[in-house]
Amino acid sequence: MSEQIKVFLGEKDVPRQWYNIQADLPHPLPPPVDRDGKPIGPDALSRVFPMNLIEQEVSTQRWIDIPAEVLGAYQLWRPTPLHRARRLELSLGTPAKIFYKNEGVSPPGSHKPNTAVAQAYYNREFGIRRLVTETGAGQWGSALAFGCGLMGLECKVYMVRISFDQKPYRKAMMRMWGAECVASPSTETATGRRILEQDPGTPGSLGIAISEAIETAVSTEGARYARGSVLNHVLLHQTVIGLEARKQLALLGVEPDVVIGCAGGGSNFAGLAFPFVQEKMNGARLRIVATEPEACPTMTRGPFAYDSGDVAMLTPLLAMHSLGHEFVPPPIHAGGLRYHGMAPLVCHLLREGLIEATAVPQSECYGAACAFARAEGFIPAPETAHAIATAIREAKRATEEGKERVILMNWSGHGLLDLGGYEAFLDGKLEDCSPSDVEIEQGLRCMLGLPKPPALG
Repeated sequence: MSEQIKVFLGEKDVPRQWYNIQADLPHPLPPPVDRDGKPIGPDALSRVFPMNLIEQEVSTQRWIDIPAEVLGAYQLWRPTPLHRARRLELSLGTPAKIFYKNEGVSPPGSHKPNTAVAQAYYNREFGIRRLVTETGAGQWGSALAFGCGLMGLECKVYMVRISFDQKPYRKAMMRMWGAECVASPSTETATGRRILEQDPGTPGSLGIAISEAIETAVSTEGARYARGSVLNHVLLHQTVIGLEARKQLALLGVEPDVVIGCAGGGSNFAGLAFPFVQEKMNGARLRIVATEPEACPTMTRGPFAYDSGDVAMLTPLLAMHSLGHEFVPPPIHAGGLRYHGMAPLVCHLLREGLIEATAVPQSECYGAACAFARAEGFIPAPETAHAIATAIREAKRATEEGKERVILMNWSGHGLLDLGGYEAFLDGKLEDCSPSDVEIEQGLRCMLGLPKPPALG
């Protein structure tokens, strides 16, 4: 009989609690602050988020119970399978064992519903009737539309213009679940009109779309803003991924040497990685690698600083690696990774030396995705391809060193609605792009005069 290539858990094995890494940090996370450097209290966020989610945002409780209704919704697709990429290993001729957690089996096709369903539930319980958000590649917008549909809420999504044009069927998915989708920048908000006046041909950015979504949410009765990444409570909800993966690897009697996730805002990376960071803090010997695009090298080239999460500076300042809130990344096809900042918790772990960061060019990612698809059959999202490219690098490293190595990555979503990008790659029409030092410096100018994060310790 051949080696086992899939590990399934039963519905009773869906985690009953989320893991909150803030309980175990060696040093506390720097707080959000205003432009004068004064810490922002929970009340200052109450017009943007419901208080029950704000409580999760600031909590240092290690385990937080998952509500029964959210668990019931999770059971539509969770637990997700853990796969052994045996055919990819054979094609690479590597002694490494490659495992991937398949989050593409959710109804919207990515990891995003893990928090979308939870956020829709908590907002509904707080009496909110309508959620407003942004989306890059459309995975988050699709997921929130799905979550709002399950919980009976209205939903409006500002989708970054380049992805709005490149990925029309994501818009159709959102509409299927009852949401409204608008290209950003739009003429519906003061922020959008200002940006369009300055640059009518802008491809847009997540920073712009976030400003539009927050502006709309705070000016609409009965509405709140929902975020698909970056924030503490979002990363908390995603930890079901890593908690399941730990159980699945334990069933095989396997421990990972390397844990990998792509990182744009940090949600899918954190979802897989944080439970393993907990193990590392408790003595486990493993490397944990966040992978970003060279076109938007937030962690690998951006300073750790206080910056706003959006172009209009409607959010508090967060301590994170950033390229500047006015930075507009090149219009790469991995639209979900085109964000100027990174989750403060992910950045904090990088600063603590508990994780690593690497950047990968677009062509290598698409090449890795094609190699994966030809070996394993599944077509990954362009964002997921960044994790695959890094996993292949690690597998080749194992070959060069002649060592067995267990590699675990998060297969964060499928690419069946991203075939336009793959067609461009296969036709030789995709180019690598990396911002110059001058462009990075220009992007950082908007952060001049902002307060600085405290030193560790």
